[in-house]
Amino acid sequence: MPHPERTLSTPSAAIHPPPRDIQRLLSALWVFAMFNYLYADVVGLMDSTLLAQFLRGQVGSLPITGEFLFAAAVLMEIPIAMTLLSRVLPYRANRWANIVAGIIKTAAVAGTLSIGHPTGYYLFFALIEIACTTLIVVLAWRWAPRPA
Repeated sequence: MPHPERTLSTPSAAIHPPPRDIQRLLSALWVFAMFNYLYADVVGLMDSTLLAQFLRGQVGSLPITGEFLFAAAVLMEIPIAMTLLSRVLPYRANRWANIVAGIIKTAAVAGTLSIGHPTGYYLFFALIEIACTTLIVVLAWRWAPRPA
């Protein structure tokens, strides 16, 4: 019995997924990134050398001041907000918010790798975080409005 001929073309729905699917994926990636940021910090607090520095208020040459903590809070609010904004913003604003937020977070994590000597566990988390936020930027950049 002959086999039906298989096509190599991809269905249109796969090429242009519904906007809600992209929005859900971007939101899920932000949640994934946020858990990695959080757990990297939790593991860092289990590191007795790093914890002692935090308790002294100075990590390496970096003073842990109120201003530093405020800046860290603002930086962490980005992925927190993006989990919601990725689902509710209209297409154009959503696309650009993900691109800009992804670039900021990728640069921030990459920048931390140049401070001191990152531990193995921190490098592990940082590479996952950079890959995730880079993927967010790429997906948002390639996200085209669904044809009418």
